Parts: sequence; structure tokens; C-alpha cells
Amino acid sequence: MEGRAVLPVEEQLKVITSGTMQIVPLDELKKKLEKGTPLNIKLGVDPTSPDLHLGHAVPLRKMRQFQDLGHRVTLIIGNGTALIGDPSGRDSTRPPLTEEQVEANAKTYVEQAMKVLDPQKTTIVHNGDWIKPLNLGKMLNLMSKFNVARILEREDFHNRYTEGRSIALHEFIYPVLQAYDSVVIEADLEMGGNDQIFNLLAGRDLMRAEGMEPQVALTMPLLVGTDGVKKMSKSYKNYIGLTDEPADMFGKVMSIADEIVPMYYRLCSTCSLEEVDAIDAAFADGTADPYKLKRELGVNIVDLYHGVGEGVKAMEAFDAQFKKGEAPEDMPEFPLSTVEANDEGMVYLAKLLADLGICKSAGEGRRLIDGGGVKIDGKPVEPKHYNVDPSLFSAGTTVQSGKKRWAKLV
Repeated sequence: MEGRAVLPVEEQLKVITSGTMQIVPLDELKKKLEKGTPLNIKLGVDPTSPDLHLGHAVPLRKMRQFQDLGHRVTLIIGNGTALIGDPSGRDSTRPPLTEEQVEANAKTYVEQAMKVLDPQKTTIVHNGDWIKPLNLGKMLNLMSKFNVARILEREDFHNRYTEGRSIALHEFIYPVLQAYDSVVIEADLEMGGNDQIFNLLAGRDLMRAEGMEPQVALTMPLLVGTDGVKKMSKSYKNYIGLTDEPADMFGKVMSIADEIVPMYYRLCSTCSLEEVDAIDAAFADGTADPYKLKRELGVNIVDLYHGVGEGVKAMEAFDAQFKKGEAPEDMPEFPLSTVEANDEGMVYLAKLLADLGICKSAGEGRRLIDGGGVKIDGKPVEPKHYNVDPSLFSAGTTVQSGKKRWAKLV
């Protein structure tokens, strides 16, 4: 992408620094911006999983801001480095992926990333193109620019070393190869999570050793999950996936803790800096309406990942199902024959709930009934009423537990 950055340097810095953890060193970034030519912004990703969530999208959102400011973005798919596995933040050796796994994940990653980035302003490269052909001489030359003592200063390596846990020799090579990526693409700034700071600074060191102007390191915070406590992760079940269905995505946004709403606006939304600052101020002085803000945030995020207009549709579906108690349009359907009378001529509702997939067992079904959340055609079933009259069921009858678990008899 050619052209000059349009905003004055100080205005650009307001946008760039918003939501960041560290910029090392900030004065060098300012000098680079003052040159008035577009910077080459680097983000390297090892596609270790095919599914992305909003936490993965945080650095992508920042890269989009750089693009909107007139800068160039280089997205490096780590099909070379992923064969090693990034040891950053790990307490054990990461199992390496096959090349086939990496390529399949990379394809999905790029498709999802392009929902955030401007495809016309993004250069996508694969570091395997220059890492895999490295001969022994070049590899030894690169490794001679680093020393083991410095690498062992890293918190993750230091902890594993002092606690006697294994560190595979190839893991030491990872920051060297990531730094080499910066040399190859001539990066002006590299982005990463806060746990990546050592690798980003390694890039500065190697560029300087190669006689190049060193890159600036910029780190973004780890996004807190919907529970408001732990970092967003599939393993913690507190994530919002970029490929979640619009209604699910909106519902998950509505479930986030009130206190993290400002963070989500700053790191995940497409709102302007002024709008986000105003939301921060409203939370600070107590005038914020978290429920209203979450609804608007849900629409914004769904529109971003599913297309303009889908956010309002998702909100309307949410209102219909959760506010008015209306049944979802796509609930699972089961044949009326699923309903069976027992020897007393009654239907054992606890078992029927399990047969309809609303719960996993009759025991769980009894607990749901006792909790008062089970309804047949919208009418609540009283606690302890485990056996019900078969006449309650006919084609078209709906059975539900709470607001999310539904089944329909046909």
C-alpha cells in the first residue's frame, strides 16, 4: 500500500496507544511516524488452532487501526515456526504440529482474520518460505547473535530451568527465528501479546546486529473472558468465537460481567476512540447503563463478524427468546412417539427431558424440575411433579428448561 499517513503524529499516537500494554521504545515510534511514510506493521501468528475467539482478534483490531491510519500490515503465517511451537508462557514443551495441520489451520485463520483486517491493505506471507531453506551456515550465524544466558532470563524458561523441568533445545531457536522474520520483512513495528515481549525485543536485537533500523515492540493485553476473571480461552469455556452463530455471539456478549464492558469496547469493538473514552468516563462517574451498552456492543461485534444488519437481527432474536419467552425458530424436533406412558399411565417427565436432549440423565431431569425451570407449552411444571399426564403432549408441543434448552414434538 502506498500513500502517506493522514493524521498528525500526536493524533496517530492517541489511536495507537489506546488499549496497549507496552510500546518499547515509544520515542522511536514517534520518530518513525514523523518521517511521514507508511510503516510496515508486523504480526506473526502460528496457526496452532483452527478456531479464533475475540481474544485472538485483539491484536488484529489494533492492526486494523494502523491500516486506517495509512500504514502497511504484514501478516506472517508461521508455517515454519509452528513446526517448533512457541514456548512463550508455557511450562512444558508444546507438541509440534504437522505441516498439513498448520496449512489447514492457516487457511481458516486467514478467513477469520480478514473479517477484521482490510484485505486490500494486508500482505500475507509464510515464514516457511525463508526458514525452511536455511542452510547450516546461515542458521549458525543467526544463533551466534544470541546467548543462552539471555534466553534463560525469560520467565518461562527460567522457571522451567530452576524447577528442573525439561527445555528442548529446539525451543531456544524459536525467538531467533521470529526475530529473523523481522529482518526478512524489514518490520518497523512488531505486535504481540504481553507474554511475547522477549521475542519482540529479540527482533530489535537481531535487526540492530544486521545493521538495520530496529523495530518497535508493541504488546496488547490478554482479553478477559466473559466470566470477568480468567483470560479468554476455550478451555475455560468463557470465550466468544469469531465463527459463533450471530444469536450465540450476541447472547455471550450480553453475559459478560458489567465491569469489563469498557475493556471490550476498547479492545473488541469498531467504535471510535472518542466513543470509547466517553464510555470509560460514564463508568467512572456512575452514569453508565451496562445493559444498554452491552446490547449496543453485541450489535457492533455481530455486525463486524457476520455483516452489517446481522447484529440487529441477533438482538431481536435474543429479545424474542430471552425477554418475551418465545421459542427459538430452530429448536430440535422429536417424534411424538418419544413420549411414553409408564405402567401407571403417566409420563415420567424426568426421563423424557433426557430423551429430548434437554439434560443428560433422569437424575438431572429431576433436579431441573425441582428447580422450577421446566415448562410444557410455556406452562411451568411444579417441583416434585416428576410424572405428568400424557394428554399434555401432542404434535407441536414444546418442552423447555430455562431459556436456552428447548425441544419440540412433531
